[in-house]
Amino acid sequence: MTFDEAVAGRVREALAETPDVVEKRMFGGIAFMVRGNMCCGVIDDRLLLRVGPDGYEAAQSRPHAKPMDFTGRPMKGFVFVEPKGFASAGDLKAWIARAIMFTLSLPAK
Repeated sequence: MTFDEAVAGRVREALAETPDVVEKRMFGGIAFMVRGNMCCGVIDDRLLLRVGPDGYEAAQSRPHAKPMDFTGRPMKGFVFVEPKGFASAGDLKAWIARAIMFTLSLPAK
């Protein structure tokens, strides 16, 4: 798999003021780690978000979001968002904020 560099650039911009962000190749795309924990990423042209078990149902009920599924079994706490779901800068920032909020609740690695 690959990732869309333009989408990754938009994610970088959305994360610009977040401390301790590290990029890492993961899941065949690119992941953005916050304090050592996976927060979000880009696979193909889709946004991958870690929203946590408590935010999972609400996140996947949003338009253009669906469970993250690589192996035939969805990974609870992670969602994919299709490009239409983060077409505007505001939508992208809202999704990234959701992922950051969960990731910052985890202990740093």
